[in-house]
Amino acid sequence: MSTEVSRRQILAAGAALAGSAALIAGSEGTADAAAAATGTGEERPKVKPTIVLVHGGYADSSCWNATIKELQYKGYTTISGSNPLRGIPTDAPYIASLLDSVSGPVVLVAHSMGGTVITNAAAGKSNVKALVYVAAFVPDVGETQGELITKFPGSEVGPVSVPVPYTKADGTTGTDLYLSKDGHTAFAADISAADFRVLQATQRPFDADSFIYPTTAAAWKTIPVWGLVAGQDKAIPPACERWMYSRANARKVVEVPNSSHVVMLSHPGIVADLIRDAAEAVG
Repeated sequence: MSTEVSRRQILAAGAALAGSAALIAGSEGTADAAAAATGTGEERPKVKPTIVLVHGGYADSSCWNATIKELQYKGYTTISGSNPLRGIPTDAPYIASLLDSVSGPVVLVAHSMGGTVITNAAAGKSNVKALVYVAAFVPDVGETQGELITKFPGSEVGPVSVPVPYTKADGTTGTDLYLSKDGHTAFAADISAADFRVLQATQRPFDADSFIYPTTAAAWKTIPVWGLVAGQDKAIPPACERWMYSRANARKVVEVPNSSHVVMLSHPGIVADLIRDAAEAVG
């Protein structure tokens, strides 16, 4: 073998080794970059839970609009569920099906009668990581909303609720309850008269039987709870809200001393802050 041939073979082998080293280094660098980009390294970012909000009676999903803006600004995916307001047998399965449609962790939030709905709907839902009750009912198994709203004095919504008969699908007659035009002080004293007129005109009524259906499950016994007390609430008495949150071993309770029942309308920033606290704690 000539000296020239040997020299060429050595150069070729060296080039091959150098190319292999470069490929190995490049693949390692690519893997490192991919791990950093996807969070598969040691510093994996937390997954933000989806925030699902459930309204109560005399309301629709738009009551959460101001709170949703705050949450979306902070990067949270939000869903405002449309509560049928027909009572536990209808409302809870409906919201439960909504929860089943959400992939990933959920922070489930409710106002007023929506609290009863989520207490039943979230039972057994492994994706629900926190329950946030905003001036809401937190019933135990066997309890009704009618029992809870009269447990402490101070509710004034009864006299300003207007019964309206309606025909059910089976032909029987039910009774819907509407908030009358005189309900400003009892329901929403800390929003303007003009805003109350819009709320009253666009409200969705609830079936009066909602007060008599017993709770069949209590999700708060296995899912962490956060609560907000509306200090001037004349729908659900503040003393009742405090008592229910205490019984549910709430991790955090925020009180808004000057708020009416519709705290998500009058103090959306405080409501959003509490929801974010829950999301950060379980995310």
